[in-house]
Amino acid sequence: MVYHKDGSFTRPDSIFRNFISKDPKSRFPAEKGRYALYLSPGCPWAHRTMIVRLLKGLESIIDIYQLHFTMGPEGWYYSGEGGSLDEDPLHGFKKLKDLYLKADPSYTGRYTVPVLWDKKADVLVNNESSEIIRMLYSEFDDLLPEHLREENRPGKGLYPPHLRVEIDAMNDWVYNTVNNGVYKVGFSKSQKAYEENIYPLFASLDRLEEHLGHGKPFLFGDSITEADIRLYTTMARFDVAYHSVFQCNLKSIRHDYPRLHAWLRRLYWDQNEEGPLRAAFYRTTEPNISRYALGYADSRWKIVLESQGPLIVPAGPLVLMQPL
Repeated sequence: MVYHKDGSFTRPDSIFRNFISKDPKSRFPAEKGRYALYLSPGCPWAHRTMIVRLLKGLESIIDIYQLHFTMGPEGWYYSGEGGSLDEDPLHGFKKLKDLYLKADPSYTGRYTVPVLWDKKADVLVNNESSEIIRMLYSEFDDLLPEHLREENRPGKGLYPPHLRVEIDAMNDWVYNTVNNGVYKVGFSKSQKAYEENIYPLFASLDRLEEHLGHGKPFLFGDSITEADIRLYTTMARFDVAYHSVFQCNLKSIRHDYPRLHAWLRRLYWDQNEEGPLRAAFYRTTEPNISRYALGYADSRWKIVLESQGPLIVPAGPLVLMQPL
């Protein structure tokens, strides 16, 4: 993160931006077992890729290499605890930093997750979650059963052509004020930066609440789209972490946004692994939701408080995700 004199910060762009293609002649062709996702389930950007991998039925096609839930002094690392592997299964590395430096020895940026890695060529393909999930939508469809291919999904896919302009427009303001907005608030190092970002965050939550006034189950109607996936990973963390740890406390989702709260719970509590959601939201959230507060408290303690004083993790809410 790049901090400015006023205490605000800017999130740098991702660097590795190659693409997998269903074209067998491409540099990165879609092949079963060729690619792996390096991730930590605590990260909302990585969480997006976990959801789409399950939604698309790619469990046997793309591997997951899980790192520790929180970062160490040099970023994401392997611990062998809480679902983390003991080490990078391809290279024996103990830290994600080493994978980045293998990809580019001169790399000086942040060591972020998710990372999409080509095991065959042994190179880093992409580390931008918004691009990775779009590859997963369609580029592996030739390897999937008919009912899991985009052309056969309800609503014609997660990023249907007739909704792309609207989805892109929503993604833009939701990313800036909500997905990244909670970080602008929580990682503020001045009162001015905090106040400049907390009000736009809740203005956008108000806007989303109003948008859901259409009465449909998803943001763009009767079928799930990319917009739902990108918003969900922030909303799943809001009341249990951002509200307390990041001081995003003007309102809460469960008490002040009835439509957003219903939308969130419908996604979370769908446990039908044979249905259109394939229980992807529940399966990737439920095992981790009790650890979200720890993850963000740890990050804020390191970044804002510079590891000074004790690390205190807020308790609650008593019910992490309310029932339908």
